[in-house]
Amino acid sequence: MKTSRRQANLQQVRQLHLFNNVATSSVDQALKEFRICDLEPGEILLSPFNHNQHLYLLLKGQLKVYLGSLDNPPISTLHAGDCAGEISFIDNHPPSAYVVATEPSSMLRLHREALIKLFQQSPQLMHNLLELLCTRLRQGNLLILNSEQNANVDTLTGSFNRRWLEHMYERESTRCAFNQQPLSLLMLDVDHFKAYNDQHGHLAGDYALCLVAHTLRNQLRAKDSLVRFGGEEFVILLPEIAAPEARSIGERLRHSLENVTSFYSSVGLLPGVTVSIGLAQMDPKDSLQSLIARADGALYKAKQQGRNCLC
Repeated sequence: MKTSRRQANLQQVRQLHLFNNVATSSVDQALKEFRICDLEPGEILLSPFNHNQHLYLLLKGQLKVYLGSLDNPPISTLHAGDCAGEISFIDNHPPSAYVVATEPSSMLRLHREALIKLFQQSPQLMHNLLELLCTRLRQGNLLILNSEQNANVDTLTGSFNRRWLEHMYERESTRCAFNQQPLSLLMLDVDHFKAYNDQHGHLAGDYALCLVAHTLRNQLRAKDSLVRFGGEEFVILLPEIAAPEARSIGERLRHSLENVTSFYSSVGLLPGVTVSIGLAQMDPKDSLQSLIARADGALYKAKQQGRNCLC
């Protein structure tokens, strides 16, 4: 990082959120304390391995923020007007992320001791910094929420994944047992899926899986969980549903797919698919593994009986 003796432009600085509604005299004082720094592409501004004593205000260029490792995808991008290092700058702990320049960048750098003096002169400056911190915290919460959601969802079909199934079974099986309510599980397998892929291509197979997920999801309750279990297998968790009603639901789902004889996709008109279904109702001592094992055994029988049926 190269520091420069050149002065920042007053008009440019006043456009930064940190100086919104701050008196001109306080801005002038701040400019005396600021240093302009320049970064080359690839240069690291902040790292979890180095303490940070400065607040950075990006004037031009672009910075990327990485969590854990620089090999991970960036979690956010900072543009002109954004702050960097404000949290570590305040709590005096090492930064929690890497901040790296992705293009030639210039920023204002202010030492924490200088900013404390400025706070005493301008409460509005402190108010603006608190707003910036609140914005950063909200963005962090949103990132956590999105990462948790992505960790539970199959990216191809939009269905839940095994991680979600384990979580939901633990919750719903406990709740149903406590309320003396049944719980059923359907295991579905797309019939002759390998032959479908071989004949129409793997991209067509992906579209067929999305068709299955979309068709099933639209007919389930909010409390039901549709899970892509792996490959062409899906699992549906049905809390508060006993085996007879689960059979009716399974048959309705099976018929709905059977009736889609063809569908449109970006690769053209494709034939529909059918599914075989295995059904199991939870016993008091069932684990998720034992319940799935019984449903899988029923699914095997459905396949032996010619597929496109429920056992």
